[in-house]
Amino acid sequence: MSTDDKQGLQVAVIAGSTRNGRFAPVVADWLLGHVATRDDMTADLIDLVETPLPTTFPSFGGELESGAAELIAAVSPRLESADAFVIVTPEYNHSFPAPLKNAIDWHNHQWHGKPVGFVSYGGLSGGLRAVEQLRVVLAELNAMTIRNTVSFHGAAQCFDTDGKPLDPAADAAAKTMLDQLAWWAEALREARRVRPFAA
Repeated sequence: MSTDDKQGLQVAVIAGSTRNGRFAPVVADWLLGHVATRDDMTADLIDLVETPLPTTFPSFGGELESGAAELIAAVSPRLESADAFVIVTPEYNHSFPAPLKNAIDWHNHQWHGKPVGFVSYGGLSGGLRAVEQLRVVLAELNAMTIRNTVSFHGAAQCFDTDGKPLDPAADAAAKTMLDQLAWWAEALREARRVRPFAA
């Protein structure tokens, strides 16, 4: 057994909302609790409030603006070392938050040949329209998105005061998504080990 196998899968959980009063920490903490019960993966929470990325891109071949390299360095190595990702996202105007798109766009090869799961939340749609658009974006970056998602419709009414979902179906959905994420992460990690991803 290799060292990577002994260490288990490294899953980067990305909290995609930076809005004041956001609900993302409740949802992300619940998901992290699920990961913590598993013996096949560990989670690294990348909160875009705590690790903001620059919003001005350099010209092609140009220099980064002052301070940008330090901000990128706080995120890029963590995405690089991840075997898989889970994106926690709300839905804004039938899409996903701008800071999340910004974080995706600052990176490229870090996504290649890796699986991405989703936990979404919102109003009537439960954030599912944001997820559908993310699938298109991540396909362009050669990532493999997991079919099964976890979605909270009317999210603020879905959790109790301890941050636990009121509907036990949410816990079952999280297990299914994480099981599928683990399957793909193990398969793709082994594939990348045998042969580097052809970008």
